Amino acid sequence: MQNNVTTLSQPAPAAARSACEVLAITLGAEEYAIDILAVREIRSYGGVTPIAGAPPHIKGVINLRGAIVPVVDLRLKFGVGAAEYTPFTLTVIVEVNGRTAGLVVDAVSDVLSLPAEAVLPAPEVAAVFDKSSILGLAALDARMLVMLDVAQLLASPEMGLVERQAA
Repeated sequence: MQNNVTTLSQPAPAAARSACEVLAITLGAEEYAIDILAVREIRSYGGVTPIAGAPPHIKGVINLRGAIVPVVDLRLKFGVGAAEYTPFTLTVIVEVNGRTAGLVVDAVSDVLSLPAEAVLPAPEVAAVFDKSSILGLAALDARMLVMLDVAQLLASPEMGLVERQAA
């Protein structure tokens, strides 16, 4: 299977921007957003080597130009419908705090420039769920995007992608 790779150019540093630039991704019927500065490339899904005993959302690892990169299916992680792998399924390669990971998504829609006032804090709800990987919600015209904190997502204990610090 041939991997189609799109490498994204890095936008201006955050200090030079008045708006937040994000990559809009789709998981099931929901839209999420990832800070564009964390995105290294977008590639087709495939070539994943499973790891025995890994949680269901950790699909395995890929060899990315000599680096072994863990692959996480965000649909399974967030419980957003069944994970179906089609020729259109993508892996978004992200890099934060020196760690690289692949995030499996249904689609990538576009790169958006969000004004600071468009990002609202995540609502407080009575249901118990971990919202540590959610930065907030972005309201843009008729769209509502869940803003993901990729660094928190990769560092969360249930992901098991970052070594624990010695006490």
